[in-house]
Amino acid sequence: MTPDPERMRDHWWWRPGWHPGRRMYTWHFTFGNQADLHALVDAYQARLAGLPGMDLIPRQWLHLTTQGVGFTDEVPDADLEAVIDAARERLAVVRCVTVSMGPAIIDPEVIRLEVHPADALTPVRRAIRDAIAAARGPEHLTESDGWTPHVSVAYSNSDGPMEPYIKTLDPPLAPVSVEIADVQLIVLGRDEHLYEWQTRADIPLA
Repeated sequence: MTPDPERMRDHWWWRPGWHPGRRMYTWHFTFGNQADLHALVDAYQARLAGLPGMDLIPRQWLHLTTQGVGFTDEVPDADLEAVIDAARERLAVVRCVTVSMGPAIIDPEVIRLEVHPADALTPVRRAIRDAIAAARGPEHLTESDGWTPHVSVAYSNSDGPMEPYIKTLDPPLAPVSVEIADVQLIVLGRDEHLYEWQTRADIPLA
């Protein structure tokens, strides 16, 4: 049966390979010092706070998912260091970029901020994918080349109608500009209805 696109569904089902306690190496953009982005997320979350069924994302865990490397128990330390070195070399010639984030939109599992222009961060992701392929082999690029960059505001934790969430996002709030000056390799977990991590490497852009 095809899921109803007009209904919310629980985001926290266990994706293939994931289980409690397992961790993944993955590349994300993170936003610890982005005051304008934090203010926009805060404003949308204030609207959502009175509604059930949503896990609001704390500021410290705001992120833009970029490119997975692999589960920590499947990536040897030497491979990981080779990926970091290859990424550092390639990203040294990729320039910083400023993007627009917002307004918030909704899909069945998440409320998220759109990123414009959508392809502005593609050179960063392409450099990371090239680094993984060079360091580990192209067979380890387990994600597709297609990509929809976004920053999540809240995750659905239950099944139910979408309409209440659509209403609370209207009218849309003005987008904000965010400068992307670096990218992080993180050790990611998702045990507690939350994506949380430790940073393994922080690589600046040119």
